[in-house]
Amino acid sequence: MRRTLIALAATAALVMPVVPALAQSTVATETFVRANQTDVLSYNLIGLNVMNGQKETVGEIKDLILAQGQLSGYILSVGGFLGMGERYVIVRPSSVKITYNETDKKWTAMMDATKEQLKGAPEFKYDGRWKR
Repeated sequence: MRRTLIALAATAALVMPVVPALAQSTVATETFVRANQTDVLSYNLIGLNVMNGQKETVGEIKDLILAQGQLSGYILSVGGFLGMGERYVIVRPSSVKITYNETDKKWTAMMDATKEQLKGAPEFKYDGRWKR
């Protein structure tokens, strides 16, 4: 009987440290991610001019919209000159092609839209919970 109790105690001592290690491993796997070289950081986007196919600047990315943890829109500043008369519109991320040129070490944003189309889009206002 005494041998059985000692064997059970030794087995329990060996098993106990393994359980927290498994729990920590699961937490680490679910909590942390790695950034890939192909990923884009938000600071690479904010302030980036958006060009169209005719190489005209049609807007500037001012902000990002996240919904349920996913990128759901870019807020573009359109129209205006030197900060006067600009307005904001929201476009789908799929409508803007973001690329990085290794040679120039620059990010570019391209969109198939004219200045007039963006000026005519529904306006977004920074008010209520989004007030700056």
